[in-house]
Order: sequence, then C-alpha cells, then structure tokens
Amino acid sequence: MNSLPDLKNAFKQLIALPSISALEAEQDMSNHAVIELLQSWFSDMGFNCTVDTVADSRGKQNLIATIGSGSGGLLLAGHTDTVPFDEGRWSQSPFELTEKDNRWYGLGTCDMKGFFALVMEALKSLPLDEIKRPLHIFASADEETTMNGAKAFADSKSIAPDYAIIGEPTSLKPVYMHKGHLAQGIRVIGRSGHSSDPARGLNAIEIMHQVIGQLMKLKQHLSENYREDAFSVPYPTMNFGHVHGGDAANRICGCCDLHLDIRPLPGIELADLELMVINYLADINKQYPGSIEISTLYPGSESFAGKLDDYWTKMVADIANTEPEVVNYATEAPYIKQLGCQTLVMGPGSINQAHQPDEYIGLEYLTPTVELMKKLIYQACIK
Repeated sequence: MNSLPDLKNAFKQLIALPSISALEAEQDMSNHAVIELLQSWFSDMGFNCTVDTVADSRGKQNLIATIGSGSGGLLLAGHTDTVPFDEGRWSQSPFELTEKDNRWYGLGTCDMKGFFALVMEALKSLPLDEIKRPLHIFASADEETTMNGAKAFADSKSIAPDYAIIGEPTSLKPVYMHKGHLAQGIRVIGRSGHSSDPARGLNAIEIMHQVIGQLMKLKQHLSENYREDAFSVPYPTMNFGHVHGGDAANRICGCCDLHLDIRPLPGIELADLELMVINYLADINKQYPGSIEISTLYPGSESFAGKLDDYWTKMVADIANTEPEVVNYATEAPYIKQLGCQTLVMGPGSINQAHQPDEYIGLEYLTPTVELMKKLIYQACIK
C-alpha cells in the first residue's frame, strides 16, 4: 500500500488538477486526472474501484469505489468538476491551495472536491476490516452543467445503498428538500419591414407582449396552486431574466427573445412544467402559426424531497446536532435518490463561497467534518 497524503496535501493535490465544466467546448475540461487520483487513494485503502465513461460528456468519467459486500450500506457522493473562474478577480491562483486567515483558498475547496479528501481522512482511523454493510464513494462528472454523471449512475442501478450523503457545502446542516430549476428561451419570429407600413410586417415585440401576458398567468397559477411552507419562498417562482428584440425605432421588429427561469417545488416534474408553458402559449401559436419557438437554454434540474421523519434524516440531524433544512439551489440528490436510498445533502463549507472568486473552506469545518463522517460510516456500515 502506498502512503496516503495528509489532509492538507490531499486538498492541495485535488485543487491542482483543473476540472472545469462548461457547456461551451472551449472552456470545458476533462476530469480524468481527478478520477485517477481518487481511484489511487481509495484503491490503496482497499476499495474496489470502477471507472465508467459518461455518455454526452465529451468523454468524462464517473468513479464508484466500494468496500464491503452485500446490499444496503452507505453512499457518500460528490462531484469532481468545478465552475469556471473569473480570471483577474482571484487574489491568488485558483489551482494552488493557499492558507490565510484560517481558510484554505482554491477552486473546489468548498464546492466540492475537498469533500473527497475529508472522506479519505475519516476512513484512515476506521476499522474497515470490520465493515458489515458496504460503503460506496461516488465521484461524478458534469454536476455543474448537465448532471449527466449522476443521471447515468442512477440509470445504471449498479448499487442499492440504504442511505446517501451528498457532500455539497451546507455548513454541515442536513438538507432534506430543494427546489428544481428550468431555464427556457422563447423566440418570436415576426416579419420585418418599414415602420411606416405596419401591414407589410409582423411585429415580434407585439407578439412577445402577448406571450409575456400568458406567462404571467402561468406564474400566477403556479403561485396560487402549489405550496410548500418549509421553503422561505413557499411557491414556484418565475423570473424573466432577459428580453431583446428589434434594432431600430423605424423598423418593424422581426425577432424577439425572452429567457425565463422557473423554480418548481417538489412534486412538479420538469416535463410537466415544460408542457404547461406550451399549453399557455398554444392560442398565440394558433393565431401566428410557427411564430413561437420554445427551447431549453441549458439542462434543468429536478426538485428533491426527502422526509423529515425518515430514520436517516433524524439520525444524521441528531449526530450533527442541528435541525434539517430546505434550500433553493439544486443538487444531484433527485438522481441519487432514484437508487432507492434515503438521501440527504450535507457537507462542509458555506454555499455562499460556491461559484465565487477566492472560493475557500474555513478550517473550522475540517475536524468536525472528519468526525461526522466517521460517525455516519460507523452507524451505517460497521455497527
């Protein structure tokens, strides 16, 4: 067995391996180096490791590492990719671990490559030869974009754990529910012409005015008919984030674009939400055949709902000594849950540091996270 790095060196190694996910090919990076590093660590600890190429990911990979046999047990899951960084807004290199002010700075320290280093540190002092139920470590591709890694893993049904923890930064508070996310683009195609003769054109801005009116009715329908009081905003939200049409005051607008964001509650599938948008715009489409195009701006995320009274929720909250929470951001939880396991999102660091310049994890999270992971692994796999 090779000697495993100490915690700081483990963080340093992970942060030094760029693994940016982006929808644009020129910004997108492979995650192979991160997967290879994790595979070496967990193999050295006695885990059996399987690496799979993820479809529609530009060749990226998932890793599943397992120790112990049989069904049930615990899954600890995280993603290997990061968001792009804002060059010039970082005070130091995003790919060099920098310690100052009781923080470790670096891209992925908090969101969320550092989680794997903390799991490894927890495993070092556990009696892994006494495992009665399997422990799985899942490292996914493309969480920050398509979530295709988690989706493929869920579809494979290769494992059937009883419980799962997804180590996103929640300040070590267990999250049992979150909203989903749908981003759509609506394009109205009109017919341009000189403004002095309106009949010779078809003004896309005027049609978009009708479209927005119908979407406002859908927005009201969602807010009046769906509610979950656990959320600070207890209804689905709709936001018009971008609108653009036309090029001159004396020209009939031939094209107008609208981008909108909808955050559904648990219980509303993205496919159903897409159908609602189509249905609310159906009459306008009949009036102006072929004038409305609806597209998905980027892959959406399903909502997620666990249960407050699940054994796992109550036990984790008790061990973490904090109340379970709900959040508005999206994670891989709805896909991990498809494995049939009681699922929570809980990890070190604050979501406020995620996707920010000078991302960091506070050193005060390190020891509590290691101790918490040790207790959870012991309860689910060894006891």
